Amino acid sequence: MGRITKIRRLAILLFVAPMMASGQEDGVRLRSAPALEESGLVQFLRPRFSLKTGVPVQVVAEGANVVLDDQDSGDAKPVLVRGDAVYYITVGEGKAAKRFADWLLSDVGQRAIEQFQPEGGQPFTGAAGLAEKPAEVALEGDVVRGETLSYRNCGRCHVIGERNRMKGIGSTPSFALMRSFPDWQQRFGGYYTLNPHPSFSQIVDVTDPFDPARPPPIKPLELTLEELADILAFVATIKPADLGAPLQTQ
Repeated sequence: MGRITKIRRLAILLFVAPMMASGQEDGVRLRSAPALEESGLVQFLRPRFSLKTGVPVQVVAEGANVVLDDQDSGDAKPVLVRGDAVYYITVGEGKAAKRFADWLLSDVGQRAIEQFQPEGGQPFTGAAGLAEKPAEVALEGDVVRGETLSYRNCGRCHVIGERNRMKGIGSTPSFALMRSFPDWQQRFGGYYTLNPHPSFSQIVDVTDPFDPARPPPIKPLELTLEELADILAFVATIKPADLGAPLQTQ
């Protein structure tokens, strides 16, 4: 019995020790936009970071050293996207705050964001790459044909323009918003690899056939590489959405 008690005490010490050490950093005091908390994303991310680092994450209303919000404060970095909303991370003082931000913006943190499955609504997408501006390449394609293909194939979920302004799914980003992303060419050109597209999209002679045991949940979207080039040429003509300046609170 005494040996078992000692083992239990050792196990408790091994669990608590990292938390005690992290207390020296004062931990992470996180304030996030209500939409993120209500979705369950914050509760999903907290234990994944803490179990890996031993640094506790406390959700607070005031005194935060990390803020996740849909307002760009100027020194904030984009961290995730959902629908037409881009969420940014602002980091205050402290090693723990920086450590959390670095984790969230890393490949591991970005994958964790995309692994979260909210109950209903559009999944979240990592947006760390928006802080960098990839080089754009010259596009060749039929703009008119690309417009037709966009409305026909993509317009059932995304708002393409005025013609389907009220017909897209509200939780999916519009073409104008995605056109404002620095890496829009990479996103559109490789859309079929980004969730949720792989489950219903096919690029002729590029993607593998659907698994017969897992048929597409909606009508499949099939394009050739030439048609995808036409869509990219059309998207290049779309004026990027003006996300506006940060809101000023009194």
